[in-house]
Order: sequence, then structure tokens, then C-alpha cells
Amino acid sequence: MSQAPRPGEPGSGGSGTGKASPGVTPADAVRDRPASRAAHRPRLTTAPRLPAAPQAPAASRLTAARPVAGRGDRLAERILAEVQRDGLQPGDRLPTERQLATDLGVTRASVRHALGTLAADGRVSREVGRGTFLRASGEAQDVTPGRSAHAGPAHAGEAAGRPAASGADFAPADVMTIRRLLEPPAMSLVVAWATAGDLEEMDRCLQGGDRAVTFGEFESWDMALHHAIMAASRSPLLIALYAAIEVARTGQVWGDIKRRSASRERRQLYQADHHAIVLALRERDPAAAVEKMRLHLARVSGHLHATDPAASVTWQ
Repeated sequence: MSQAPRPGEPGSGGSGTGKASPGVTPADAVRDRPASRAAHRPRLTTAPRLPAAPQAPAASRLTAARPVAGRGDRLAERILAEVQRDGLQPGDRLPTERQLATDLGVTRASVRHALGTLAADGRVSREVGRGTFLRASGEAQDVTPGRSAHAGPAHAGEAAGRPAASGADFAPADVMTIRRLLEPPAMSLVVAWATAGDLEEMDRCLQGGDRAVTFGEFESWDMALHHAIMAASRSPLLIALYAAIEVARTGQVWGDIKRRSASRERRQLYQADHHAIVLALRERDPAAAVEKMRLHLARVSGHLHATDPAASVTWQ
């Protein structure tokens, strides 16, 4: 049974707009009609998505968000790009330091530092007597809040809203002032929200710091540890604020003064502080964690001040 044509369609007898044009068959008109309607159909809109809940930091995410500022960081990214271009998969062993240095036209010391940076970020693992191995991009943890591996180090990163390195240099006094305002109070949040994965990431960074030989290696693990700790607060806003501090720590002014103030004895003191902070977090003792972090930052600030009086401020 045929259906009567609708008004405005060919053969409906309606307005002139419904008449088929010369050379256009009824079949053509019918075929073209759906497209015409679709063009005028109102678009459906969806409600804006709410921000994803904070996750915990995973080494790879953490690291992926870390700003790439210095020459060592650029070399690290270059090494990673080269091995991936060569088809290496997670679990595969990277070429030796000597081979990488030859292939990339740089010194072995530069390669060693770059690999240390990648290890701190959780993108490779270095095993004594075996070599350096590529890690899977979510292998380290669960991610979130930060940088979380659960999310970065180095790390989280996009979720944490980490800014790209801007190249701006901040006065060390300013950096330490803001660190001392943010990090100690944040320990209460970390105690409340840190997961087993967060604590594992902290342990990984502690082990890297224990094995570090050069200033650059220790500094990379130091940054990775503090990043993992702050990421475990599960506060996206706090993580985003702390990202500015991490950018500042890649600046030349900070790096020059920190290097001048560094010594083996001071590194050992900092590492002892790190172990004490993580132990307090593991024991879920907020008062102890706040105090250990406060003392640690006071120690760092004091050493910077001793190196350059303009690098610190007096706290009452």
C-alpha cells in the first residue's frame, strides 16, 4: 500500500518548493532527503565532564609530566625516542652506555646522567651487572594525584596540571620559602591518602638515592621522591602548585647554588631525612611526618644560606 506524499515533497501538490526539479527523479529526491534533514537537525549537547578523580602516581606518568629543561633531560628524551624507534619493548635491554654515547655523539658521563634521570622517572630500570631495561608505561603504580604513578617522576602529570618548563629562574630564597609553606602541612594529606602503591614508589626513589653516585643522579632521585610524596596527597590543586616548584628546581640559578652547596656528607644527611620522612608516612604518623619534613627543608635551606646568604630567608 503506497503512502501519500507529505506536503512540500514531490507530488504532494503543495507549494512550489515541493516540485521535483527538471532532471531529478522522485528516487533522487527521496535519496537526498535524509541528508537535507540531517543538516537542519539540532545537535545534541552533553553536560561537561567533571574532572577525573585524583589517582595515585605511577612512575611513568609522573615522569612523563616532568618538565624537560636541562641538557640532561633533553638527552634523556632523545635516548628514549631512539630506543623506541629501534623497536625496543618494555623489558628489553638498552644498548650499553658506551654504545649510546657513540651513537648519539655525546660523552658517557652525559649518557649516565640521562639514564639516571630516566630511572628516577620510572621509564627505565637499572640493574647492577645486567644493564638498563625499558619499563612499561604504567608499570610503576597506580596513579594519581598527583603525579602519580598512579598518575609521574614523575612524577602524573597531566592530571596534576603540570606546567611545561618555562625557563624562568626563581630565587632560591623564594623557592625554599614556598616549599616550607607547602610541603610540611601536606604530610597530613599524604598520611591520610597514600596507597601501598604510593609507598612503593617512595621506596623506589629512596633506593635510587641510596645508589646515586653523582650530584646529578642524587638530585634526580631527590626530585622524584618529593614528587611522589606530594602526588600521594591526592590533591590536584596542591600538585599543580608544587609543579611550579619543580620547574624552579630545574633553573640555572637553583642548580648552580645547589651544586656549590653539595657534598657527600650533606647528601647522606638529606638521604637520612628522606628515609625518616617516608618511615613516618608508612607508620601513618602525621605529626612525625610534618616535623621530619620541616626539619629536612630547614636543613636544605641552611646549607643554601651558608653557600650564598641571598639563597635563604630567616624563619622565626
